[in-house]
Amino acid sequence: MLLHQLPEDILYHVLSYLDYRSLSRLSQVCRSIWSFVNRDTVWRRVAKEFLNTGIRRDGTDIYPHIPLKERVKIAQNWYDGVCKRAIPLRWKTKLLPWLQLDGDVLFLSQAADIRAYRLRQGRPQRNPFKIYSGHDGDVCHFVLTDSHLISGGSDGKILVHSRTTGTVMELSGHNQEVNCLDSKDGLIISGSRDRTARIWTLNSSCLRDTIPLHDRVWSVALNPTLSSFVTGTACCENFSPLRIWDVERLECVCNLGSEFRRGAGVLDIAFESPFQLFTCGYDTFIRLWDLRLSPRKCVMEWEEPHDSALYCIQTDGNHMIASGSSYYGVVRLWDKRQTKCLQFFQLSSDPVSSPVYCLRLSSAHLYAALATALYSLDFKQSPIYIR
Repeated sequence: MLLHQLPEDILYHVLSYLDYRSLSRLSQVCRSIWSFVNRDTVWRRVAKEFLNTGIRRDGTDIYPHIPLKERVKIAQNWYDGVCKRAIPLRWKTKLLPWLQLDGDVLFLSQAADIRAYRLRQGRPQRNPFKIYSGHDGDVCHFVLTDSHLISGGSDGKILVHSRTTGTVMELSGHNQEVNCLDSKDGLIISGSRDRTARIWTLNSSCLRDTIPLHDRVWSVALNPTLSSFVTGTACCENFSPLRIWDVERLECVCNLGSEFRRGAGVLDIAFESPFQLFTCGYDTFIRLWDLRLSPRKCVMEWEEPHDSALYCIQTDGNHMIASGSSYYGVVRLWDKRQTKCLQFFQLSSDPVSSPVYCLRLSSAHLYAALATALYSLDFKQSPIYIR
């Protein structure tokens, strides 16, 4: 009996012993073997062990339209740091831009506007197809939902833009700049320099509650279960910068950590699951918190080797973390299974360095927003730098 004549369940079992190189070589034997080996079912086990293949830890696939074999090839480039660098957008005035990705559309805040760019082969077109405006000052932060774009500005206003009808609703309450936002299922959490966090209900467009925090709020994040949210503050007062709050009772459930230095503010927070929380900030560490433990505690740390503050982080939902630091536009890739940095990319060569204010990942691209430009790393292409 020939190999390709084996029953499928037996053949699946045989292939489960092969790594990605062996599978690639085997697919070149004949057409029938090629057709079988190229199935996503064969590559799913292999893809779970690679970086940024779109297979999350819970088994969900966020890029189902891309064959897994293709994603594993690209994932090897992520691991080896092989990419093509480009600067698709520049601007003259120094800004504090923010980014969001939604499929083949990139949203970028520039001063008082948020511009939506279509992506062609991962590269944003030169001109935006839509501009969201209405703030009297710069946009500090914004989030996307299925139906709305919600932005907070230096004017203290929160604007809710409908992505379908184009209408704009204003939420007033903060009297200083809105540094951070998060929104899920009609609930909005905002944090401000005015030392408060506020809760809004999208349907009623009115302020539900205000929480005094006695310190500037740099970051907020809603738990995916909507039962709680986390605030990260500047750590300039005698309070823990990381606190978990109950959404309904508005009580502080717990403080995370107890040994933060004064000024070790938390600049970015990201839930990877209802029980796993990633944080980063001025103390140069990425931390993973396990919220199932009692007491809740940090279970792993990754230290920025050049002692730079970390402005932003994003994970692929499985093994990879990407971080943006405060000097020379340095982006680092981390494998959660080890503590040392896996790869780093210095995006800016300017004498005056710029932090990476925000970064976003897709299956084959990384986008990073610096003070005067948007940078992109294409892990699907050959490594040629384009100015």
